[in-house]
Amino acid sequence: MSRVRVAGVRTAWTTVEDGEFFCPACGGDRNYELRTGRRRLTVLRVPLLPRGTTGPTAVCSSCESHFEPSALQQPTTTQLGSLLRDAVHAVALSVLGAGGAGSRTARDAAVGWLRNTGFASCDEEQLLILLAALDADRAEPEHITERQAAPYATGLTSERELRAVLAPLAPHLESGGREGLLLEGACIALADGPYEAAELAVLAVVGDALRIPAEDVDRLLAAAPERS
Repeated sequence: MSRVRVAGVRTAWTTVEDGEFFCPACGGDRNYELRTGRRRLTVLRVPLLPRGTTGPTAVCSSCESHFEPSALQQPTTTQLGSLLRDAVHAVALSVLGAGGAGSRTARDAAVGWLRNTGFASCDEEQLLILLAALDADRAEPEHITERQAAPYATGLTSERELRAVLAPLAPHLESGGREGLLLEGACIALADGPYEAAELAVLAVVGDALRIPAEDVDRLLAAAPERS
């Protein structure tokens, strides 16, 4: 004989927001609903007295798993791809502008990297046009640290602009991914010969913006000639 539950607490959920997020349970981009709940004491399943609120909680529309709202701060796969492409673009242009813009081999290295990371139509002509346009629009450089040195003034992208592109990406990459971005920039710098002072200054900013410790930046840049 089944027992009838006389009293209990029931939660009535209300959706206050919806959208797309990266679902940790599904392992991919999914729709979500952000819900808040009102708890009520029920007697014979009839809601009577309020018992406060609960939530908010993010609910995956596919697997129906519940997550803390902080899960919505993780970028979707699409957003992460966009952040990565922007980072590659900024690093390549910054390194070229710091010393390699006049070198065919450095430009070829930059074009190859850009094509491999989503800029399939990028070619040398487009790169030259973009370099010229950005160089013409370049403002006076901002203050820089002693480690980054005065030659950074010859760079294409200001330190603030470069950091603004890289900082949102850094928390979402493993150390290998962050180091890979720095090393690809180093390979562009080395394509036409040893590092120039301005190139090292830009790469130091890249490493710092990607949360790579300074000693690891030095180690990676020293090892990069073997990779290039």
